[in-house]
Amino acid sequence: MDNKTFDIKIRCYKFSLTVMKLINELDSKRIYNSILNQLLRSATSIGANMVEAQSASSKRDFIKYLDISLKSANETK
Repeated sequence: MDNKTFDIKIRCYKFSLTVMKLINELDSKRIYNSILNQLLRSATSIGANMVEAQSASSKRDFIKYLDISLKSANETK
């Protein structure tokens, strides 16, 4: 398998796109807007925090951003 298949940034990016497509296909009635917006924010936050972790200035910052990413993944789930 290609190593790029396992690159976390690429996987997070593809996951974000998948969630965006899902939200776009759903019947977006007004009552669901806040839930769909939160789903979008939490799903895209996973990758954003992974990228931040990769450029962290310390081990403590690295762990902090990975923890935030994990929390966003759990919230998305």
